[in-house]
Amino acid sequence: MQVLKFGGTSVATAANITRVIDIVAAAARQETTLVVVSALGGTTDALIEAGRLAAAGNEEYRQRLRHLESRHLEAARELVPVTSQSSVLSLVKTHCNELEGICNGVFLLGELSVRTLDRVMSFGELLASQLVAAGLRARQVPHQWHDSRQLIRTDAQHGVATVDFGVTKQQINDFVAAQPGALYVVPGFIAADAQGATTTLGRGGSDYTAAIFAGALGASRLEIWTDVSGMMTADPRLVPHARPIPRISYQEAMELSHFGAKVLYPPTIQPVMSQGIPLWIKNTFAPTDHGTLVEVSPPANNHIVRGLSSIGQLALLSLEGGGMVGIPGFSKRLFEALAREKINVILITQSSSEHSISVAINSRDAAAAQRSVDEEFAYEIAVGKVDPLHLETDLAIVALVGENMKNHSGISGRLFGALGNNGVNIRAIAQGSSEKNISTVIRAQDVKKAINVLHESFFEATSKQINLFVVGVGNVGSKLLEQLARQQAYLQEKLKLNVRVVGLANSRRFALHEHGLALHEWPQALAEGEPLHLPALVEAIHARNLRNAVFVDVTASADVAQVYGALLEKSVAVVACNKIACASEYVNYARLKALAQEFNTDFLFETNVGAGLPVIGTLNDLLRSGDVVNRIEAVLSGTLNFVFNHYDGKRPFAEVVRQAQLEGYTEPDPRLDLSGTDVARKILILARETGEKLEMEQIHNVSFLPDSCMQGSVEDFYEQLAVHEEHFQGLYEAAAAQGKKLKFVARYAGGKASVGLQSIAPGHDFYALHGKDNAVLFYTNRYAEQPLVIKGAGAGAEVTASGVFADIIRAARG
Repeated sequence: MQVLKFGGTSVATAANITRVIDIVAAAARQETTLVVVSALGGTTDALIEAGRLAAAGNEEYRQRLRHLESRHLEAARELVPVTSQSSVLSLVKTHCNELEGICNGVFLLGELSVRTLDRVMSFGELLASQLVAAGLRARQVPHQWHDSRQLIRTDAQHGVATVDFGVTKQQINDFVAAQPGALYVVPGFIAADAQGATTTLGRGGSDYTAAIFAGALGASRLEIWTDVSGMMTADPRLVPHARPIPRISYQEAMELSHFGAKVLYPPTIQPVMSQGIPLWIKNTFAPTDHGTLVEVSPPANNHIVRGLSSIGQLALLSLEGGGMVGIPGFSKRLFEALAREKINVILITQSSSEHSISVAINSRDAAAAQRSVDEEFAYEIAVGKVDPLHLETDLAIVALVGENMKNHSGISGRLFGALGNNGVNIRAIAQGSSEKNISTVIRAQDVKKAINVLHESFFEATSKQINLFVVGVGNVGSKLLEQLARQQAYLQEKLKLNVRVVGLANSRRFALHEHGLALHEWPQALAEGEPLHLPALVEAIHARNLRNAVFVDVTASADVAQVYGALLEKSVAVVACNKIACASEYVNYARLKALAQEFNTDFLFETNVGAGLPVIGTLNDLLRSGDVVNRIEAVLSGTLNFVFNHYDGKRPFAEVVRQAQLEGYTEPDPRLDLSGTDVARKILILARETGEKLEMEQIHNVSFLPDSCMQGSVEDFYEQLAVHEEHFQGLYEAAAAQGKKLKFVARYAGGKASVGLQSIAPGHDFYALHGKDNAVLFYTNRYAEQPLVIKGAGAGAEVTASGVFADIIRAARG
């Protein structure tokens, strides 16, 4: 004997019922089969609503009943040929008339008792199971339909009746023995008390019916047919890469179901679990899928965690106070106060100091719980022994479940690390001594991110999703997008990183696509985006709350730099090509560094100094390994190096500068480079990274530009360069006369920093710098005689973009 149960979605329409009949007929050919049928999807809720409307004196109940009747009659007509319809249509009409008569009585009395409500709800399963039987009859499949109320005996606790298993088992076995057959059909959810009054089995009632029959008959298996292909590693509505769980233990299935996996309701499977009867969860709409086999001892699997689950709409109640310490009975009184209001406790956690105890409950019960607990502890609150009950709402539970977690160290650490790295704050934690479950209470708005992060950590070791928000699509930004597009496959294959650009902005517009922008079509996406308002962009990033989020600033905008703090506070990593933040007031620089540390995220700005050269990274490695930096000398402007390497007094200085700008080596305003301001910012950042608390105005900047060059517009600047060509020729000729070359050099030593144009003699590390090259010399305790030299291209869109790219990968792998 095997027992098959079909849920509401499986029988929601005539087409669905036809699928059910095909499955049932095939099963009955293999083994004696008993089929348990739920009400058509949504019917039970509609029946309850009709009953309550009638009790409230609202005649709208009649319309609800007419709709239910029409729905069942339509299904009957689609299932059964016209020549055989009369009997089944008559049966549906008879039941619907009886239902209407009951509701009319409720309407007249203005009262809906729990006993009457049970009777009203019973019509859903009665009608659905008889529609299935009619469909089988129309296809000439031999079967017997029987009313479960004649077989399952309960007490008279209507709505949540308790089964008398002794009487029930005897009645079921007597029925099967007296009426042998290959196929039986029964309604789920309903039963009867000793007086024959209709009762219902509560939440998950049809599953319970199936388990009762399977347990009573010692079935070879119980199959629960629903609209999903078994239990999943996570909710597929939240986690696109969730996968079916082929085999799972009863204990694991119950834990997952308790914490939100709606495939099973744990108490209902007790009759089969106690006998070790295998339970299959199958998909009516994909019957060939493997589904999930729930058994006592499934074989070992490769995953320590079997699945993830969550419950939303929770509240956390916390009872705290010094008067609780060492005093027995506080917990008992707390739970009694909740029990008086019939409030179910989902999670419990208590501090070892006995100073506080917290419980998670459904949000709808929060007000009643707070009132009841405050009343219970009114005296203790009044005298200050206990604080008034603290209530937090808009919470959820995310749980890890798995038999294999037992005795495996580090599972909690991976859980907390994965959540912490993504800014998911844990409000409470609970873990059973069996170690099958680790539950965390978090903000409801973080559930999707948390579930995805944990699923990646425990089930998708082959891939980590990185979500980029890129601001700035000029020379460097566009090159960065090209590099990302070119390297996506490599990153996926070699580094197991799924890097997606989900947000893009320029100075005018921004576009957000949660599932990722097509990188070869980004100009179109940006053109179709919204007008840029930075606070709105930041708010949108927060609202999407995506995991492993990285904000990439490829601008020179002070306004963009001002939003870093708001992002870091939400554990969004910041990668900045923009130097403004790190060269701003020291207190702001220090604050951003501290925020990154406090919120366990990254603030990376390697390209602030030396474009793609590993200058800051190398400096940090030296310091972290215990070295001490005594002096730094550097040529830090690819622009200025390009200009003085190409200026020979024969071509106008202004022409060489314009060439540098056209080739993308300068800032949008070249004066930032030629004035030394940009170099001053860079040496300031390096000095700060060594631990020096310098400000920009403390950098001694010896400018080689006449004052008039710094006035007016960029075009005015070029005009003044031409006017002062003789000045620039003089600088060049003075250096050339000594066999030297002009280099704009930055120096830091003894807590002081300076920048300025210098004549460099042959043999110096800076003398042979060509084109747009940069060079940084670190003189440290370890590199005292010969400095550690970092040298290479220090300007250009391609190399700068590659430096930003490298920082993105560091953030992704951090």
